[in-house]
Amino acid sequence: MKNLNLFTSLLGVAYGILLIVIFFVRTKFTEPFRIDALLMPQASESSRPVNLVAGLIIAGYSIYSLLHG
Repeated sequence: MKNLNLFTSLLGVAYGILLIVIFFVRTKFTEPFRIDALLMPQASESSRPVNLVAGLIIAGYSIYSLLHG
């Protein structure tokens, strides 16, 4: 069970970092992973900061889980 927790925490860190990168970099590869495009019906450039906030939260919580889990 510990290996599964480690895997999900590392996956959370990777996705959080990807969301942070999505805020700064606009490529064809990163666009399908945008949180704002998945959840908001009218996603645009003005809703792109949602990815930064979500990325910081997801990566931060995953790093916390790795260190204190």
